[in-house]
Amino acid sequence: MATSDDIATPATAIAHTVESLIRERLSSALGGARGSLETALPTVAFVVAWAWRHDVVAAVGASVAIVLALLAVRLVMRQTPRYVLMALFATAAAAFFALRSGKAEAAFLPGILTSAGWGVASLISVLVRWPIVGFMVAAGDPHMVEDPTGWRRDRGLVAVCQRLTMVLVLLYAVRVVVMFPMYLAGQVELLGVAKIALGWPAYLCALAIMGMILVRGKTALVPSEPARAPSGPRAGPR
Repeated sequence: MATSDDIATPATAIAHTVESLIRERLSSALGGARGSLETALPTVAFVVAWAWRHDVVAAVGASVAIVLALLAVRLVMRQTPRYVLMALFATAAAAFFALRSGKAEAAFLPGILTSAGWGVASLISVLVRWPIVGFMVAAGDPHMVEDPTGWRRDRGLVAVCQRLTMVLVLLYAVRVVVMFPMYLAGQVELLGVAKIALGWPAYLCALAIMGMILVRGKTALVPSEPARAPSGPRAGPR
């Protein structure tokens, strides 16, 4: 983990407060519009195919075809397939649930369960003072491999990350509260709309709230204490 002295050097971005450091790290760790589009298109294909054919197999096939096409484009352009692989995993889980049950709405159950799981995990991370956003911030740190938990040495950084993590808890809770009743009612089209709306657009809203917290905050960075070399045995008087 970079210390405040490392951050102040001309070779890296200048960050005088915890909030400015988090803004810099989050922008490095999070993807952009293309990644969000790649994760949303398989859902769009599934819903459109279902609305047209009302056939679970056809809907799953359309979703899989889209994600494989997106993966091929990434590989041909020799770009990172990170978000496509995430979409591929989500599509595979959705296909398994839908084909196994024979119900189209079952394709959305993995996402609902995932949101519930992340919501609980995020809340627990705040309660034990290991906020998940702290790891997102660390992911943008080039020194993370050397010191993956170094960010916890700054109490101000931990406190801000706890507030930001609570924003994610709220986002996951909204997803579950909105989508689970739709799943129980078997409203496939509404589930598709909700999944897309509560995906990247809702995440952007969460980031906007985080941005307001970060812009208004002025928490000073605490310099990390240098590691002390172990002292050898002192020679006694002869």
